[in-house]
Amino acid sequence: MHAWLYGAAHAAPEATATAAHLSGDKTRTTFRLDLTAGVTAEIFTLANPYRVIVDLPDVSFRLPDGTGQTGHGLVEAFRYGLFAERKARVVIDTSGPVRIERAAMTAAPRSDGIVFTFDMVTTAPESFGAGTGAGKAAAEAERKAPPESANAEPPAKPPQRDKAVIMIDPGHGGIDGGAVSASNILEKDVVLAVAKELGRQLGTTGRYDVRMTRASDVFISLDQRVNLSLEQGVDLFISLHADSLAEDRGARSIRGATIYTLSERASDEHARRMAEKENASDLVAGLKAPDVEDDDQVTGILIDLMKRETANFSADFSNTLVSKMKRKVALSRVPQRAAAFKVLKQTHAPSVLIELGYLSHPEDEKLLNSPDWHKQVASSIAAAVDAYFAKRTATTGAP
Repeated sequence: MHAWLYGAAHAAPEATATAAHLSGDKTRTTFRLDLTAGVTAEIFTLANPYRVIVDLPDVSFRLPDGTGQTGHGLVEAFRYGLFAERKARVVIDTSGPVRIERAAMTAAPRSDGIVFTFDMVTTAPESFGAGTGAGKAAAEAERKAPPESANAEPPAKPPQRDKAVIMIDPGHGGIDGGAVSASNILEKDVVLAVAKELGRQLGTTGRYDVRMTRASDVFISLDQRVNLSLEQGVDLFISLHADSLAEDRGARSIRGATIYTLSERASDEHARRMAEKENASDLVAGLKAPDVEDDDQVTGILIDLMKRETANFSADFSNTLVSKMKRKVALSRVPQRAAAFKVLKQTHAPSVLIELGYLSHPEDEKLLNSPDWHKQVASSIAAAVDAYFAKRTATTGAP
């Protein structure tokens, strides 16, 4: 078992992390976290890729912008944030297998705070353990997550429902910040702001029952997002994201919004890479890597989904989105693409994933951080929702 517990027996109910530091070299690297109060920290390791996970109850983060983006020694980078209610997490990406040594939580020498430190030292892959080295903490996290239910039949919808149920899914959240702009604007913040504005605009019409997968800065796994949609019997699922490209892939020249639908085969290489990146968000937050069997199962689900009418409805909504959005916001050169996004495994409802723009492009970055633009893009998406359901009501007489 690769899990350790460190901390005071009588930990304070709440603490704030105010600084984080890395020191040492490529054989021994020390991680230090300054806290306003002591807590019980649980540390474990994961492989594929190699990571050190630190779970901290009741801890909020007030760290300087950019903290963790630059690595040192054995650490390539680290990230932090809420993993679940009253549970914070730090995920440390390491360059190879490590073991934890000399963990301690001591009083700060010149303040009232607490200094939490531990050393990471190199170790052989065999001693680290094959696959995942997760201990108790990982097991508990998986038990709390809803089971995979993509094969399950959707619950029977109420025979009479006055309003269509719309689920808005702001991507990423909590420990998973998503893409980051040059000025440290986080994707998770942008999409939550747009999601709230879209929810407000749809709600004021009185025609829809609006739900959100998250309404605050908290991590929600991909399976949880799909399960929420399934359990609540939604009529339309809209996932919001914001892309970012590396300099060698046209970061400062490629911009605009793109609408993705589900497909077993990606429409192009760009769509394939995008789905691969978004599908890895659980790994970013410190969940275990999927099994190969799970991938085979996903393929089977996708093939089955392509036979269902939801695929046609998703394509229809994508077309409507392009028609409405191009009047108010810039679209990418290829505004409609398709790939195997896990969050779009909606066997019960049409679904789309909207990349609102590119945080790596200077102009898009300004717009994505603008409340006025948030209202503008939300208005275009809301108009598409209205047009889509007006058409369906006229055709079927159903919401």
